[in-house]
Amino acid sequence: MKKQILSLAVVSTLSLGSLVSPITFDHVSAANISDLKAQKDKLENQRSGVNQQIKQKTNKIGELQTEQNSIEAQVERLDLAVEDATNKITAKNAEIEATNKEIEVLKGEIVVLEERIAKRNELLKDRARSLQLSGGTVSYMDVLLGAQSFSDFIDRVSAVTTIVQADKDILEQHEKDKKELETKQQQVESKLALLQRMKQDLVGLKDGLNAKIREKNKLMAKLKREEKQLHTENLNLQEQNEILAAQSSAIQKAIQLEQERQAAAAAERARQAELARQRAAQQSKSKNSGGGGSSTPAVQQSAPPVSNGMFMWPANGRLSSGLGTRWGEFHAGIDIANKASGVPVVAAADGVVIRSYYSSSYGNCIFVAHSINGQVYTTVYAHMSSRIASSGQVVNKGQQIGVMGNTGQSFGQHLHFELHKGEWNAAKSNAIDPIPYLN
Repeated sequence: MKKQILSLAVVSTLSLGSLVSPITFDHVSAANISDLKAQKDKLENQRSGVNQQIKQKTNKIGELQTEQNSIEAQVERLDLAVEDATNKITAKNAEIEATNKEIEVLKGEIVVLEERIAKRNELLKDRARSLQLSGGTVSYMDVLLGAQSFSDFIDRVSAVTTIVQADKDILEQHEKDKKELETKQQQVESKLALLQRMKQDLVGLKDGLNAKIREKNKLMAKLKREEKQLHTENLNLQEQNEILAAQSSAIQKAIQLEQERQAAAAAERARQAELARQRAAQQSKSKNSGGGGSSTPAVQQSAPPVSNGMFMWPANGRLSSGLGTRWGEFHAGIDIANKASGVPVVAAADGVVIRSYYSSSYGNCIFVAHSINGQVYTTVYAHMSSRIASSGQVVNKGQQIGVMGNTGQSFGQHLHFELHKGEWNAAKSNAIDPIPYLN
């Protein structure tokens, strides 16, 4: 799409060159003024359409910029969320590291508890074997009944109670240590599992946020490309608009010149008739006198001679390229190449300069409007090293308007020359082959 638009802009620029061809005012009837006015109205309508397109694209650019601002705000919020998730992941990693250290400490405590439990198990096993061999609780009764006196009985009761309580304490401590071990293991394992789940959740959240940021960045890139394309299209349309405005002004000037020419035509015919009468009357007197020849201004050495045809060659050189398809695109004119320095470029016919400016594609270029025998023509002169004629200037056939060059999108010194039969338009539908018209 963009390539088509740019191609259209190039076509428009080339076509414009043809519209600006000089205007010839010989053999023109009063009806031609009406034709020129119709051409001017047509250009104004075209210009109105271009202005409407510029307005639409400008509005679209504003919408794209608003959408970009919204996406930038969303990306900023996502970036903050990612930063928050990253900080939380860092904190969880620190907690996991601390928990792992706690687990290492617990492992040491577990080893101590396991050793303690193992020793108690051995002690309890010994007690159990002793009780089994001695008859269990009966042995305690034998101990009590074997007392020799009441005092001895009290001592024996105290000893048995101490032994029984010791066994009970061992069993209770043994059970407590086992429960403590199980509790610590469960707590640490639960805490570690919880931290791992929280970390995974945070990592998933962060990945999701980053995915959204990538999507937003892709959308932002797309919007920027669209905006850039619209800016390019707008620049092309603005250039078209400026050319159309200049073209309209040139045609208006052509109308004025045509009106002045018609007003002066009758007076000129009367003057010529009077001169003819005077020459006839004086012919006998000057018969024997020497006649003086009129001199014509010297033409610059490298400029082509002024011809009597509709159009003259705009520069000396070899024809290096003609009108038609070239490099996959429409070449709307001819190229005249010349390696010499300072090669003059001249107006191909009398006319009014529509626009004289620098184009990024056609370099220094001049567009001239012409009216020849009631027909509007437009010529374009591109890639010049310099321009002499200015916008709105009236130029004569053979008058130098620039110097051949290699500016803009050009490959080697040459003049790109176009001829359009009618006004310039963006589609270059009026472009014709200049060769049959040049002599």
